[in-house]
Amino acid sequence: MGGGKLGSGTLDGLAGEHSGEAALNHELDAAYEHCRVLTRTQARNFYYGFITLPPARRRAIYAVYAFCRLCDDAADETDDPAEQLQRVAHQRQLLGDALDGRPRGPVYTALADATRQFAIPGQYLGEIVNGVEMDATTTRYRTFAELEGYCYRVACCVGLVCLEIFGYSDPGARRHAVDLGMAMQLTNILRDIAEDAGRGRIYIPLEDLDRFQLAESEILNGSTSDRFRDLMRFQVERARAYFETARQLFPLLPVLSRACPAMLEATYSRLLDRIEDRDYDIYQGRISLGTVEKLLLVARIWPKVLAPSLGP
Repeated sequence: MGGGKLGSGTLDGLAGEHSGEAALNHELDAAYEHCRVLTRTQARNFYYGFITLPPARRRAIYAVYAFCRLCDDAADETDDPAEQLQRVAHQRQLLGDALDGRPRGPVYTALADATRQFAIPGQYLGEIVNGVEMDATTTRYRTFAELEGYCYRVACCVGLVCLEIFGYSDPGARRHAVDLGMAMQLTNILRDIAEDAGRGRIYIPLEDLDRFQLAESEILNGSTSDRFRDLMRFQVERARAYFETARQLFPLLPVLSRACPAMLEATYSRLLDRIEDRDYDIYQGRISLGTVEKLLLVARIWPKVLAPSLGP
């Protein structure tokens, strides 16, 4: 009996196991790097919030953003509803495979790892796909309640996914994460009215158009009447009300996770400021913030959210 000795076969096996593990780690690192680059080049308003997170959480957020981007692109790259539905169905299949441990491609490889690491409920990710699918079938929302359902899927569920990555212990954090998602999506809708109108879409609830005596044609044709400004003022106030309650999220998060959602809230609130500065004429051109302004927001927000007054 050769006690205490490892045979050459055992050594070869250990070496092979180590080599395989290294290859898997390299593939995973490359997948996360792919998501980081995609986020850096595409996430104009999100990236400067993401960079405030600790490394493991940051790269998980990159994976989530890249996944959302894939889904959005599936719907946006064609105006043919049938093709949109087919593309979204493909992303749904890829998501299902990833959650079952069979990811395909760098984005889903990173997403599958992030989902395991942070115990992200698959139902949230599935709802995001459901929301994107709505863009292929719906161009109008009759009521705000209907619009809320859409916003919950495409934005609030993203917020709930991010919350799992941020970390939290108070269940009330989920409600405030939903509020932040609602506020950001309502802001997106206002910023993109002209772009959406060019594609025949109106996301502002039709009941609100009726309330301010506006016809769909006035939205589609770029009217900036007093009635339109009154409508926009109402929409901005609604979004700000969601931001107000969303701010209660920050002290419920671990200290090192607070700057990210605070940065997103500040960035999107600033977009509402820009809309007001234009006297609600969103047809002049796309509203955005410059890089320097975003960096200044980071510099202002980071010390504030780390303040002891926010709690442990």
